[in-house]
Amino acid sequence: MGQGPTPNPIVSFVPLILIFVVFYFLIFRPQKQKQSDHQKMVTNLKKNDEIVTVGGIHGTIVNVKDSTFVVRIDENVKIEVEKSSVSVLKKASPTQPETGLRI
Repeated sequence: MGQGPTPNPIVSFVPLILIFVVFYFLIFRPQKQKQSDHQKMVTNLKKNDEIVTVGGIHGTIVNVKDSTFVVRIDENVKIEVEKSSVSVLKKASPTQPETGLRI
């Protein structure tokens, strides 16, 4: 009994490569774009912008520091939050156009 020709080992990797390409374009690339948009939004935040943190805290930026914001959440109540914890820009200050960007 004769055996047929042995398949090329590279051909067996083609489906795996195709799956990786599909994952890249459907999952990794959009996530990278979303992360880039979020970074731009955080970089452009200014005093008097109304924000929401990832923890659900709503407030207004009263001071911008290197890696944090001081946020007023009520009269005489201010907290300091990491810039990376800002999730949504609710309302831009009057000097900045509203983007409505949500993360």
